[in-house]
Amino acid sequence: MNSFSVKRVVVLGAGGSIGRQTIDVIRQSSSSTHRLELAAYTVHTNADEVLALKREFPLAGAAWTGDPHAAPEGTEWVGPTALEALLSSTKADIAVNGIAGAAGLSASVLVLNYGMDLALANKESIVMGYRLLKELADLHAKRILPVDSEHAGLFQLIQRIGASVITDLTITASGGPFRTLPLDQLPHMTADDACKHPVWKMGRKISIDSATMANKGLELIEASHLFGMQQRNIHVLIHPQSYVHAMVRTLDGAHYAQISKPDMRLPIHEALFWPEEEASPFGIADLVGRSLEFFEPEEKRYPLLWIARDAIDMGEAACIAYNAANEIAVDRFTKGQLGFTRIAELVSKVLERNWNLPIDSFEDIFDIDMKARTITSDLVEHLA
Repeated sequence: MNSFSVKRVVVLGAGGSIGRQTIDVIRQSSSSTHRLELAAYTVHTNADEVLALKREFPLAGAAWTGDPHAAPEGTEWVGPTALEALLSSTKADIAVNGIAGAAGLSASVLVLNYGMDLALANKESIVMGYRLLKELADLHAKRILPVDSEHAGLFQLIQRIGASVITDLTITASGGPFRTLPLDQLPHMTADDACKHPVWKMGRKISIDSATMANKGLELIEASHLFGMQQRNIHVLIHPQSYVHAMVRTLDGAHYAQISKPDMRLPIHEALFWPEEEASPFGIADLVGRSLEFFEPEEKRYPLLWIARDAIDMGEAACIAYNAANEIAVDRFTKGQLGFTRIAELVSKVLERNWNLPIDSFEDIFDIDMKARTITSDLVEHLA
């Protein structure tokens, strides 16, 4: 961008945590040299959010992707085709994809097809379809920028140090709410217990994934895909303070770390302004008097982390199955139909099936995703 330029931003999933924090970054960019402007946004179910955004950003287009009958009055695009209609009608530079779950992959494809850079907070897009998404981005000369705090940290470190001298990557995890809970109590934990995250304020699904560490399993897969690194060279450390988000090891054996306050607005800010460097009011970390601790995760406490490593070694289809099985398992757990420790058991049983399947198109990805969901739903009755 040139001096005093404006970058127009589309926010997909404006009613969610990532969406709301993205809009806060846009709000606070008014004094920046390279200002951000909200061009359009989607909301799925929160009508109050749409009405509030319409008052604050009257020039931004709004799409309602949920029940058409519940759409707030004056919403420009409504229903199943609203997201694509918004993207095809909006001139913007970058879209932040904060849509949760596998549905986010379709949104990522549309963003790139309509010629926007993609700031990606949707793990599933990378876990399920990064290779094809990268081909699509290259075709349209667009960029995919990670928004997860760990991958944003790795991205910044690699850009500054250079990939050629980096041998290992490390991502950190808080350990979730059950980090010190006796193992024999884990089977009795409820969804409400799992959502009491000690550091981050997140949605219900990702909070449960943090408790099981399925989120780190997905992030391992992401890191392997994004940075072309074998899983044995990607490490996970439990870091309860959540100040160190990522580290890289260089050829000389030294570690370099990205350290900031646990505030998702910082990686969002970095992705939206990239490749420009712009002062940020977020993430400023004062280390005086602060202890930073690191621990190896326990396999018995977090088996989904090891299952994810197996999935990476098995190939792309197994990674899709890992994600799909976990989504179904978490849904059953939140409904009280599956015990906490059964989540990992169910995902493991799904991966025992044959996932040596070719992937040549996004249709193949969605077919494998559906197959995995069907298998998981059939198996879940035997574990409940």
